[in-house]
Amino acid sequence: MAFDAPRIELYLMDCLEGMAALDEGSVTVVVTSPPYNIGVNYRTYEDSKSQDEYLKWIRNLGSAIYRVLEPEGSFFLNVGSRPTDPWLAWDVASQLRGTFVLQNAIQWVKSIAIGEESAGHYKPITSPRFLHDCHEYIFHFTKTGVVPLDRLAIGVPYQDKSNIGRWRIAQRDLRCRGNTWFIPYRTIRDRNSQRPHPSTFPVALPEMCIRLHGISRVRRVLDPFVGLGSTAVAARRLGVACVGFDIDRYYLDVARNQLTSCADEDGTAGQALGLG
Repeated sequence: MAFDAPRIELYLMDCLEGMAALDEGSVTVVVTSPPYNIGVNYRTYEDSKSQDEYLKWIRNLGSAIYRVLEPEGSFFLNVGSRPTDPWLAWDVASQLRGTFVLQNAIQWVKSIAIGEESAGHYKPITSPRFLHDCHEYIFHFTKTGVVPLDRLAIGVPYQDKSNIGRWRIAQRDLRCRGNTWFIPYRTIRDRNSQRPHPSTFPVALPEMCIRLHGISRVRRVLDPFVGLGSTAVAARRLGVACVGFDIDRYYLDVARNQLTSCADEDGTAGQALGLG
């Protein structure tokens, strides 16, 4: 049986330039994580703008995304901060307040401890002033604030099974996951070869965002900072089209290899990739 693979397009160019070439309202879901302006050592991009310059850039980014997003689309923005500036994520989100409606604020939990049990990943912080930084935000923006979601597409089973049928909305063993998502990184042994981008997110993160919006309504996914291709791989696995931009050729080469591996797995190698 022939498999109609989704079109994946990755381009080596600045995202503002790239989005200007997209048709208005041509994207259903945006999942991305821009540079945080905290001095991260990217290969090409200089992550150290002045605060005013950076926030203006975020506003311009938001305007560009607004133009290409469908009226009922979803924009998922992953932003972190640093211990010395915990306001950073909310400063970024506030720049989009005049453009989008913040429909949901999600916490991406990377590491969690319950009692003496712990799971997940964290970067140790040696300063005696701060706790380990174990989460980042995923801000869910929409144009209206009333975009319906497929909440049970990423639902979780009830711990207390007596809740099934007790509530009007509980007709099966699945409930809304809520706004705290535990998504740990896969364990790696060599960062340079297995995760060469300094701040990529796991494929599970964009996959959950796309599922939450509702796969049946997704025409195309966009990641303006595609990096190693996590969003593109998630879209590929879910069978939806995707377009992404990055200014670093090496990162795009890694993304290309990941997508080729996905294509090899289902026998559609080379069929779905449009790389500019």
